[in-house]
Amino acid sequence: MKYLRRQAIKGIGGTLAISLLSKSASALPDDSPAKPRIRIGQIGVGHAHASKLSVYRKSPDYEVVGIVEPNVELRKQAEAQEPFRDLPWMTQEELLNVSGLQAVLVETQVRDLLNVAETCVKAGKHVHVDKPAGESLAQFTRILESATQQKLLLQMGYMYRYNPGIVLLRDFLKRGWLGDVFEVHTVMSKVVDAASRRELAEFRGGVMFELGCHVIDLVIGVLGKPTQVTAFPRHLDRHDDKLVDNMLAVFEYPQATATVKSSAVEVDGGARRHFVVCGTEGTFHLQPLDNPAARVTLSSARDTYVKGYQDITFPKYVRYVDDAADMAKIMRGEKAPDFSPDHDLAVQTSLLKACGL
Repeated sequence: MKYLRRQAIKGIGGTLAISLLSKSASALPDDSPAKPRIRIGQIGVGHAHASKLSVYRKSPDYEVVGIVEPNVELRKQAEAQEPFRDLPWMTQEELLNVSGLQAVLVETQVRDLLNVAETCVKAGKHVHVDKPAGESLAQFTRILESATQQKLLLQMGYMYRYNPGIVLLRDFLKRGWLGDVFEVHTVMSKVVDAASRRELAEFRGGVMFELGCHVIDLVIGVLGKPTQVTAFPRHLDRHDDKLVDNMLAVFEYPQATATVKSSAVEVDGGARRHFVVCGTEGTFHLQPLDNPAARVTLSSARDTYVKGYQDITFPKYVRYVDDAADMAKIMRGEKAPDFSPDHDLAVQTSLLKACGL
């Protein structure tokens, strides 16, 4: 059975959603002329996902007006790479003063994400901030509050939010097809090379901070804010760095538990990345996450899905294409955000607890 169409996701909304809709223009009819392109720039190329800029360059929704990278070595490396080639390079101040600039992608090294995001929000720009949202919960909270007050969108760069398997899972949950969820289990691992390990060791949160954040975002999306998070951080002695490279966190809820596992040492760990939701009426097992396929079991037939086990395949998933399209729709007032500031704050709070911080 093939699942070849995107399912609509019910917006979470909240204060930011309402304020964004009140600020933005009304949606245009389908037969209207082409919509003005959103002027956007990027600050930083040091993040592992900075090359997502190519998605925005290819999108008819955006006009990429410039890019910033103060680190000479990083800029030199980036200039020859396709996502950044032939773009105007400028200072942060120059970019933020480009006429008509509406939004900024913040793709700096992780240590600088929050400082740059806060500067952009203070300048009145919508922002897409890559993950994780820094180590300072107080600063992240301040940025969210400022964005909300100014009716600005802050979109986090968690890469599985619009994965077609996750979109289908949300639809199952919305329809109640899985019953009462009592268990979530997820793994997010890979092998991290020696050079990258040294960089990640800068952060006390270890591999959970770097990788586990993606699936913690999904856990909170299914179960909400946990009542308690218990971390089990471990470091393999075979490595002479200080990276906490083998981590488990248990999320507790009144009637459910979730386990999040992340390691930097699992051979071909990408193939075993998975997200499993168990409910009283069915189980949804998505694996792998990056090229998604699902095995679903149901207690009874639901719409076109049969009782018992069935395998579901999905179209090729390209990261960030749907995130970029969603950002454009929100900025134009065509929809409310699917992820509220409260959701993002719960994710970051839970992440820091899962890291043992």
